[in-house]
Amino acid sequence: MHIIRPSRAPFDAGRRALRGAAFVFAALAAAPLAAQGGDTLDLPLAQALQLARGGEEVGLATRRLDAATAAVGSAKAGGLPTVRLSSTFSHVYENARAQAVGQIFNQPNTYNTNATLSVPLFQGGRVRNATRAAANLRDAATAEVTGAELDVSLQTLDAYLAAQLAVRLVGIQERNLLLAEERVRQAEQFEEGGRGSRYDVLRARVERSNLVPALIQARGDRDVALQELRRLTNLPPEQPLRLSTELDAAAVRASAEALAGAALVDSAALDALPAVRAARLRAQAGDASLRAANAALLPTVSVNLVQGYQAFPLNWSLPVRPGGLDTVDCPDGSEPGRVCTQQNGGWFSDRSLQVAVSWPVWDGNRARNDLRQVRAQAAIADLQAVQAAENARADAARARTRMDAARATFDAVRQTVAEAEEAFRLAALRYSRGLGTQLEVSDAQLALLTARTNEARATFDLYLATAELARALGRPLPTP
Repeated sequence: MHIIRPSRAPFDAGRRALRGAAFVFAALAAAPLAAQGGDTLDLPLAQALQLARGGEEVGLATRRLDAATAAVGSAKAGGLPTVRLSSTFSHVYENARAQAVGQIFNQPNTYNTNATLSVPLFQGGRVRNATRAAANLRDAATAEVTGAELDVSLQTLDAYLAAQLAVRLVGIQERNLLLAEERVRQAEQFEEGGRGSRYDVLRARVERSNLVPALIQARGDRDVALQELRRLTNLPPEQPLRLSTELDAAAVRASAEALAGAALVDSAALDALPAVRAARLRAQAGDASLRAANAALLPTVSVNLVQGYQAFPLNWSLPVRPGGLDTVDCPDGSEPGRVCTQQNGGWFSDRSLQVAVSWPVWDGNRARNDLRQVRAQAAIADLQAVQAAENARADAARARTRMDAARATFDAVRQTVAEAEEAFRLAALRYSRGLGTQLEVSDAQLALLTARTNEARATFDLYLATAELARALGRPLPTP
């Protein structure tokens, strides 16, 4: 009597399929916990650029511009008339003149209140040149604000593209892992049907497992890139993001073609670059500061008009009445008919006009050493202006070289993806019909993964290289 037992092969195959599905599900679902909390922010590139321009980098440049603008007003104020109000009180405990000459000089308490109008008549051009220097520094700070905005925009664009590329590479790795799992299931089916060997199954499983570290690494790179983008856009570190701006390969290629014929050395565009303009304006400010330092060796002429009041009360009380002379009794022994008076401790008017001429004949060579220092700083600013122009030309040349290389790479990889997809489809078809080997499928899948990665990277590299060249040539940054 024979007992017929049901075959366990279907159950084993089912368990293997479940294990494989669970393996892939665990690998694909192992997303960072930080991305699971909070509402996802839809972040287009334009909004990212706007958020970045409101950050600390541009804020610092703006505050420097505010300080430079205030310095212009301070420099102008040196040539304007000034009005000062002052009040003093003094008490003399012992008066030598009163002891030597007479008590008429004994005024123990003195109140003094005056308004002084000072008008500078000649300062050797110091104020005029100092104002020019401050105005040039203000214009240089304005150019630096523009440069800071462009630099932050380019950094944000780089971070945005890097994050978007990292997200796309994660998708490519996940798709590659799904293809590998499908190949594992196919190898297991071939083994059950007698068309494959145990070695083919183990090889497929090992290849699938070897793809998991690459996927984990891609996700880590994506999280790092997104974190850098959050930093530049001043977003919370835990804010989930969805990068909604997609690059159009044809538009990126058209932007690169538009800049392909641009001249590397354009004097007008070169002078308009923020870094070159700021350096040139600082050099001009140095020349104006040098002329202002020369004026320190010349005399200055000013007119001072003082309008005030003084009071000399005999007690400590504050005077509240106009000054005057009161008739008092004369001392004993005075001549007949003598009229004796005494001030009443009130306020007496006090007016004066002063013309002041000041010439620093000897100040320990301070003015001359200051002049030497300013002359050296002006020479440094001139050299820095030349260096900024040279750096701008070199940056433009380097950016042109990078864009040409990126454009050549972009053209080379576009056709490769279509060919790699067709090669993988044919290899998988041959393997499913028993005409090919698993090694052929693995090679084709690796070639497809490489082609897709190169295509994504080439598109982003070309766009970033185009943006860098536009920045170096003083052109507007291209928008996707």
